[in-house]
Amino acid sequence: MKKRVAVWIVTLAFAPLMWATGGCDQRLSKDEFRAKQQAYITEKAGLTPEEAEAFFPLYFELQDRKHQLNEEAWKLMREGKQENLSEERYDEIMEGVYDARISSDRLEKTYYGKFKKILSSKKIYQVQRAEMRFHRELLKGMRGKGKKATRK
Repeated sequence: MKKRVAVWIVTLAFAPLMWATGGCDQRLSKDEFRAKQQAYITEKAGLTPEEAEAFFPLYFELQDRKHQLNEEAWKLMREGKQENLSEERYDEIMEGVYDARISSDRLEKTYYGKFKKILSSKKIYQVQRAEMRFHRELLKGMRGKGKKATRK
């Protein structure tokens, strides 16, 4: 009987936490995330429907390619956790990580040229700013802060 009471007390103690977070599973599918991101960026950057239609396929192509580079870097970093790696292997790992970061930056520069064929530089700037705010608000939401950002 005492065990049942203890289980109920623990359950009731964690119930408000579960309600506050809206449950444990707050993940979005890739398509849901991209739809929210596209809507947010379109609104905040003031893109027209035509601009958004031409821009976002390239934007998401860039995101996919950057994701691949980041995965390569993380794979190397995970390898570095292994015991007994030689100094030479650590050097190779770090070279690979830095090469992936440089490749990611070069890729962004290349896509900037492609974006300029669709959007003005000012709108590309606004897209970048909106993207940063989107991620910031997403992280705030994950931390349970329901406050809207007041900075613009």
